[in-house]
Amino acid sequence: MKMVLAVTLGIAGAATAAYVATDRETPSPVIASAAAQGAEPVTIWRSPGCGCCDAYAEYLRAEGFAVNVIDDRDFDQRSIEMGVPERGIGCHLAMIDGYVVSGLVPSEIIERLLDERPDITGITLPGMPGNAPGMAPAKTGTLRTYAFGPEGVAVYSDE
Repeated sequence: MKMVLAVTLGIAGAATAAYVATDRETPSPVIASAAAQGAEPVTIWRSPGCGCCDAYAEYLRAEGFAVNVIDDRDFDQRSIEMGVPERGIGCHLAMIDGYVVSGLVPSEIIERLLDERPDITGITLPGMPGNAPGMAPAKTGTLRTYAFGPEGVAVYSDE
């Protein structure tokens, strides 16, 4: 198992240190508690070597999230098992405060999800839109994000 120490700045510039697992399926230990630092912890499962997923993780860190990235060759199967509709799978899978987040969802939509706390399983931005965080230097244009859960699939945001 290969581990890499990553130190990032969280909310209010507080340093957050975490070991980032590169070839295991469970989150690795966080040295400085993300909750104590005020950063929302995020676990991302991604296809090994995916550059846009690395860029997205850095984007979330810059937005104040404490991110742990896990390489998972079967993240698409994990996505389905966690409730993401097959046609809604994004380029990686994340778990944020009990919600499943699939794809390159902008931070303001994740923050809205965490503020509103709807009774859904999660949200997804399917595919790899070229104007999404992780694919472009900054989000441009409209990105349609979907909510999914026991009640089905519906548009969550058209931002």
